[in-house]
Amino acid sequence: TAAVPTFFVDDIVLSGPPPVTNPPVAFAVLIDAAADRHPISPLVYGVNLAGSNALLGLNVPLNRHGGNQTTRYNWKTNASNHAQDWYYQSLPQEGSGPGGAVDLLIRDSRDGGALPMVTIPINGWVAKLGPAGQRLCSFATNLYGAQTDTDWQWFPAAGNGISAATGLRITNNNPLDANQPATTNFQAEWIQHLTNLWGSATQGGVRYYIMDNEWALWHETHRDVHPVGVTMDQSRDLFCSYAGMVKNLDPAAQVVGPEEFGWSGYLLSGYDLQWGNAHGWGGALPDRDAHGGALMMPWWLNQVRLRSEAEGRRLLDVFSLHFYPQSGEFSDNVSAAMQALRNRSTRSLWDTNYVDESWIGERVGLFPLMRSWVASNYPGTALGLTEYSWGADTHMNGATAQADVLGILGREGVDLATRWVVPAVNSAAYRAIQMFRNYDGARSTFGDISVRAAGPNPDQVAVFAAEHSGHGGLTVVAINK
Repeated sequence: TAAVPTFFVDDIVLSGPPPVTNPPVAFAVLIDAAADRHPISPLVYGVNLAGSNALLGLNVPLNRHGGNQTTRYNWKTNASNHAQDWYYQSLPQEGSGPGGAVDLLIRDSRDGGALPMVTIPINGWVAKLGPAGQRLCSFATNLYGAQTDTDWQWFPAAGNGISAATGLRITNNNPLDANQPATTNFQAEWIQHLTNLWGSATQGGVRYYIMDNEWALWHETHRDVHPVGVTMDQSRDLFCSYAGMVKNLDPAAQVVGPEEFGWSGYLLSGYDLQWGNAHGWGGALPDRDAHGGALMMPWWLNQVRLRSEAEGRRLLDVFSLHFYPQSGEFSDNVSAAMQALRNRSTRSLWDTNYVDESWIGERVGLFPLMRSWVASNYPGTALGLTEYSWGADTHMNGATAQADVLGILGREGVDLATRWVVPAVNSAAYRAIQMFRNYDGARSTFGDISVRAAGPNPDQVAVFAAEHSGHGGLTVVAINK
């Protein structure tokens, strides 16, 4: 018996001058609901750092506590060092009491119907505050001299770590000025705090623990405490040590990593990135050469698998990376050329024939690449994309790019993803997420079983289709870029 189809159409309406009228788009769409069927994980629709109202409005199921400031979060004092992002200052965070900022995010996540992802620092340092809880900085001008920029408005003594006299980076700072050492025992007490307060992973507590953030950039972003890039061996050993600690305390929790920043970090260690920048890229890369020329991510996955097998337990549950397009798409630039590039560049996530048009200049095909690395080196590991954005959040071009990425995530079988950051309420990008998760205001969603959908040119019109397992309805999304 044929069911009577029901169609819902939702328009994203933006205020402002009338849009430029483009030529009509005529296209044929092929839908085959019996082909390429696989589940869509609802966790691919996540965001970063959202409050409960945004989570409810978007109806998204995952909320990540991430970013540079989490690398040195001190749960005992509820403080974080903002590193290169803000004059290497250690500042009190929102919330109150030990772990207050993260407890607040967990509470907001629960109130908003989302699962929290919590970042655990593994780098060996956390922020330190003054005796009265006041902010501190790593490059104080009274200790290290005048610098090319300071936080003149809020903390004039906090410099940017670049000498005004020489124009060079200050390298003789004392990490203890604004930071303190932290071990696995220090973080183990935090896991115990979280499980005591919220329950274990099986009791509704934190299910996902992220092992720090963008390790291969520590020598840049966090150079006040990590002046030397992290080696391949160090990245393996740090991860396995802290992941093992988490599994000891909450065995059912999911460990997520390595959270690398982008293409260079997928291929090289922080040590080699620092070496290449300092010595030129035409010669040897010491860390890679010492490991038989191995690429960073495949080598790391294999090493973590070997450690896991030796311990008799899985240390890595989700293989997670970050990806931002590298030709200026992650911006508010909406020139005609940038809009066209933004339309094309989402291909780097899936198209193994597309040559990335940025400095990368290679065929990325990120999700097929990640899948192949996992299959060869640590089978059974889930795939995650925990930071991404194509920019232009308030413009229709940013909305179509965001919708395209969400469709790609589902079609390509990614297990979880969190956008950086949650877009402003009712912005174009916000509405694009709602098209998949709350298109009618009643929390109705795109389907949860991906099926084959295609059009003639995904740079102009991207097409996705999914069936609802509950009632069998079919949803088709055609994105007119």
